[in-house]
Amino acid sequence: MLSQSTQLEVKNLTTCFRTSKGNVMAVDEISFSLKKGETLCIVGESGCGKSVSALSIMGLLPPSGYVKSGSAIFQNNDLLLMTTKELEKLRGNRISMIFQDPGSSLNPVMRVGDQVSEIFQIHLNISKQEGQKKALEMLKQVEIPDPESRMLAFPHELSGGMAQRIMIAIALACNPDILIADEPTTALDVTIQSQILNLMSEMQLKTQTAIILITHDLGVVAEMADNVLVMYCGQVVEYGDVKTVFNSPIHPYTKALMKSIPIIGKKTRRLDAIPGRVPSLDMLPSGCRFERRCAEKNDNIVSNCQNKIPPIFNVDSVHGSRCWLEKGNE
Repeated sequence: MLSQSTQLEVKNLTTCFRTSKGNVMAVDEISFSLKKGETLCIVGESGCGKSVSALSIMGLLPPSGYVKSGSAIFQNNDLLLMTTKELEKLRGNRISMIFQDPGSSLNPVMRVGDQVSEIFQIHLNISKQEGQKKALEMLKQVEIPDPESRMLAFPHELSGGMAQRIMIAIALACNPDILIADEPTTALDVTIQSQILNLMSEMQLKTQTAIILITHDLGVVAEMADNVLVMYCGQVVEYGDVKTVFNSPIHPYTKALMKSIPIIGKKTRRLDAIPGRVPSLDMLPSGCRFERRCAEKNDNIVSNCQNKIPPIFNVDSVHGSRCWLEKGNE
C-alpha cells in the first residue's frame, strides 16, 4: 500500500533493448518515489536512460524495447503489469506526458480544438460539443492568445511555444495525478522556456499534480525541482533534494555537471568539461561506469572502481550516491 501522499513508487526498474549485437540494458534498476504536488527532476547526459525510464512507466516503449524487471506502483496497481487497454484508460487521464517535440506529437491534419476536445470526449465520455467548450476553456487556462481562432488552427500554423502550450493543455485536460514532461523546453528560446516552466508551475499549484521533469538543463532543475535524480549510463548515481544536490554534491559525475554551469558575472571562469565518452551500452565496464572519466578516484579504491559495481551509499535518509568514495564515509 502506498502512503496517501505518494503518487508513484518505482522500484528496481530495468529496461532492455533487442539489438543486432544482442540485448542491451538501457535502464538498470532505478528506484524513486513521487509525492503529490512534488516535482522530481531526472537529469543527465543524452542517452543516460531518462526518457526510456519514462516510456517504460507509460508503456510506450518501441517494439525493440521491453521491461525486464521491476515495478511501478500507481494507486496500488503495478503499471508494468497492466494490459494495453488498461494503460490507455490511464494515459491522458490519470497520467499524462509532454514530449520533447510538440510538432511531431500533435496530429498535423487535425485542428487544435479537435485534438484538445478529443481528450475530454474519450476520458469523460461527453459529446463533441461539450468537449469543444472544455477545450476552449483549457486553451484559456494555458494562456493561448485569441483561443477561439486557435481552436480552428492546424499545428503547422503555431509557433513552437504555442504548440507546447497546446501539448500542456492536452496533458492537463483531465487534471492528472502525474505529469511526465520529457525535455519540454528543449526546442524553445530562453524567453519562451521561462514562460512554459512558469505555466507548468502555476498549473501545478492549482491542481497539486506531481511532475516528473526530464532534462539535461541544470538551470531548469534549479528552478523547478523539489528532488533530483542524477542518471549516468542507465543508473542512478545520486539522488537528494535540490538544495542538497546543488550545494553539496557527492558523486564525481554530479560535481562535474555542476562545474559545467556558467555563472553570471564570472566571464573569466573557464567551464570544465568532462573528459572521455559515455561507455557504449553493449560494452559496459565491469565496475563503476563513470570510472574512466572520474577525476576523484585514488589508489585506495581504484581496484573497486574498475572491478565492482558500486551500490548506492546513503548519506542520510534523503541523500545518496553510487560511489566507492562514500564507502569510507559510512
